[in-house]
Amino acid sequence: MIADRVDEATVLFCDLVGFTRIASQMTALDLIHRLDSIFSEFDALTHTLGVEKIKTIGDAYMAVAGLPEARPDHAETAAELALGMLAALDRMNSASPTHFQVRIGMHTGTVVAGIIGTHKFIYDVWGDTVNIASRLETGGLPGRIQVSEEIRAKLVHCYKFEPRGAIKLRGRGRAVAWFLTGRKADAPGPILTRTP
Repeated sequence: MIADRVDEATVLFCDLVGFTRIASQMTALDLIHRLDSIFSEFDALTHTLGVEKIKTIGDAYMAVAGLPEARPDHAETAAELALGMLAALDRMNSASPTHFQVRIGMHTGTVVAGIIGTHKFIYDVWGDTVNIASRLETGGLPGRIQVSEEIRAKLVHCYKFEPRGAIKLRGRGRAVAWFLTGRKADAPGPILTRTP
């Protein structure tokens, strides 16, 4: 068992909207090809930005910035990943008759990360930060990046936000949420940890 407590990380969940309905209209081969194309684009972004892909769960994608090594720009890096995911999906949709949309949710805070299992080992993360990010995603809107007040506070100096207002998060009550809409024009460019 390998486990670490990480005080500062940003968790991102991304889910394909209406996946079951769209999947029912495609052949199995076409569906797998399209999913592979989408998630491969997302994988390339995580690699370029130095974000840790945790797993895919059906049509959902989970990643964490600030793991396995701490980094002070974890929130900015996750924001770049989220914006990059929307842009990549727009590009892929423009070249395909079947259009997908995603919902993205992000939250920042403490997580526990570790490797579990006796075979098919998996690196996973747990904690309240993970739960809040997941609920921000499921309560979000198609084509939008919904984030917590904590994310907005960390990023307001270089990113633009639109208020969503107070929303109900399952198991947590009401919380203020925001939509991340882009990088400010005068903000410095993203920090790349690896070459594309």
